[in-house]
Amino acid sequence: MKTLKIICLFLLLLLAAPAVPAQTAVSGTVKDEKKAQVPGANVFIKNSYDGTSSDARGNFSFNTSESGAMIIVCSMLGYETVEKPVTISGAALSVDFILKEKISELDVVVISAGTIEASDEKKTTVLKPLDIVTTAGANGDVYGALKTLPGTQQVGESEGLFVRGGTGAETKTVIDGMLVHNPFFSSVPDIAQRGRFSPFLFKGTVFSTGGYSAQYGQGLSSVLVLETQDLPDRTSSTLALSSVGVGAGHNQLWKEKGMSAGFEVNYTNLAPYFALVKQAQEYVRNPQFTGGSVNFRKKTSSTGMLKFYGYFNTGDLALKRHDIDSVDHKSLFDLRNENVYTNLSWREYAGRWRIDLASSYSCNRDRILLDADTISGISQLSQGRAMASRGIGTRSQVRFGGEYQYLTEDGRFNQYTRGFYDNYGAGFVETDIYFSPKLVARAGGRFESSSVLARTNVAPRASLALRTGRHSQASLAYGDFYQKPDRDFLYFPGGIDYEKATHYILNYQVVTDSLTFRVELYHKTYDQLVKTVPVLSNAGDGYARGIDVFWRDKKSFRNVDYWISYTYIDTKRNWRDYPKPVMPTFAADHNASLVFKKFFPKIRTSAGFSYLYSTGRPYYNPNNPEFLGDRTYDLHSLNLNASYLTRIGKAFTVVVLSVTNVPGFSQVYGYRYSSDGLRRETIGPPAKRMIFAGLFMSFGQDRSREVLNNNN
Repeated sequence: MKTLKIICLFLLLLLAAPAVPAQTAVSGTVKDEKKAQVPGANVFIKNSYDGTSSDARGNFSFNTSESGAMIIVCSMLGYETVEKPVTISGAALSVDFILKEKISELDVVVISAGTIEASDEKKTTVLKPLDIVTTAGANGDVYGALKTLPGTQQVGESEGLFVRGGTGAETKTVIDGMLVHNPFFSSVPDIAQRGRFSPFLFKGTVFSTGGYSAQYGQGLSSVLVLETQDLPDRTSSTLALSSVGVGAGHNQLWKEKGMSAGFEVNYTNLAPYFALVKQAQEYVRNPQFTGGSVNFRKKTSSTGMLKFYGYFNTGDLALKRHDIDSVDHKSLFDLRNENVYTNLSWREYAGRWRIDLASSYSCNRDRILLDADTISGISQLSQGRAMASRGIGTRSQVRFGGEYQYLTEDGRFNQYTRGFYDNYGAGFVETDIYFSPKLVARAGGRFESSSVLARTNVAPRASLALRTGRHSQASLAYGDFYQKPDRDFLYFPGGIDYEKATHYILNYQVVTDSLTFRVELYHKTYDQLVKTVPVLSNAGDGYARGIDVFWRDKKSFRNVDYWISYTYIDTKRNWRDYPKPVMPTFAADHNASLVFKKFFPKIRTSAGFSYLYSTGRPYYNPNNPEFLGDRTYDLHSLNLNASYLTRIGKAFTVVVLSVTNVPGFSQVYGYRYSSDGLRRETIGPPAKRMIFAGLFMSFGQDRSREVLNNNN
């Protein structure tokens, strides 16, 4: 109820916003010679203070009190400045600009240290939604595809993005500025879970492997920033049939109203699949998931956009695992889950300012049976965020804002209950200063306060980028990053503090329309990590250092797209119950991946493979006196996929076939030992291979051109 009041209040504030004084409204679009939108262009009335910048879709709008014969100027680095004479008489004025590229001027430098952007608005695109669903082995999962990028670890027994020596919990997911509290399906012992969201929901992806913006916090390692789609191009419907379930959706567009609404429903039942492909686990109830989502998009002005997204999901499964301390006993794990996530956001341009407001509510409920024990928990997060940003001069920018989160955690173990709540507040300020088109600095900081910890922190962050050639640049980044300890330690905090990491990054990259090369050196220090022995404290520490290399080529071979990633890491931690600093169980020295895709236009078929490799990871062997002194075997995985584009009636249809670990490599994530250390079991994937087949139909939207563009 409290959250509903917050959302209603937020909507009332939007509707009650004071009207702009009656002036002349000037609006229009900015495009280049290829008719592509140009975001970030400066549009202003010459010899006045009135103007603005074009938004992400190349649109602009501002009000002016000027009148009579005037000149409107449109300027953008890398393009010729355009001036247009107009007469301002009080009536709404529409002016469109076509900018010509300056062939002799170098592209502007951008901040890139620690950040990989994948957006339909950026030239430095790495992974778009279509890349994610066509990456072999990812199985259409955003996080699965990101594991083929440098800086990530191949952890198969637990969900999450494990980045540069950090745990999965140290990478946070943000959608439209709002933290996603439970981005993965609920944990099942030794089985990694998928992310909850479809990649086609998003138009932009920023995956930070370190040194990320002061806009975001509470992630020691990295942050994944996702931005949802705006208005769709047209009304469309979808139908999906696969080896694991069914799904359907519809999006309705009202162009004249600048509005759209849609929904999706899906049902997954793994019983038929498990009947064909034997699993290592013995299921009492095969996994079933029912879910759906609704969305609403509304243009509130020529530059304003109101977006709502709501998601729900229920999960149900039960399995038995052999009790290694018993000859014949099998332990029961029974899970029922309910999850809800909502997100309401609004952006608007007010003169030269861009205003972003957002609110969110999420709730996750787990009910677990472990043999005779009953464990249940409910986690609820309400949050709000506001940010204002504006351009300064030609390219420089300043942004500032704040956010508030109210978190409640309630748990029950049999008849015992426990819980806590947290009022978390944060403020941030950040500026990008362009000293020249070749040199830019970013400086900012973040302030955070948590009531459950009764602690505050201040986290400075800075970056510097230098253009070294038309397509190349070098960057440096530094920053402090804080995170609340895992929730199990917050039920009885006992005076513990934030955990802390400090990042140092040196980056060099070359980016063209069809080639990407990145190499990055990093050093990260950990302080105030939670130790559980001899007493609960923040006495832990550690470090992570290494090198990431990424190469992507869409040019050298016709209709071929491939990328190569490599990561070397040297890391040690002294935390939790570790007796000394050692490499943690989720880290491997070397990780590499090769992703290859080829499109055959004549037969409208795309085929590809991915090969993933990592060296062995440490594991605990009670028979070895050296703590975590043993390593698993190296991990190999070769995955294949193919998709065929066709039509069934009026529906654009994609037929997909995917197989993971085709050769059936033996994959070992670790071992589980009996209490006396005499017996052990291998922790590995549920099955040697996963086979997925699907039929995806789209009514009203043909993705053929998108596929062609993505392979050229």
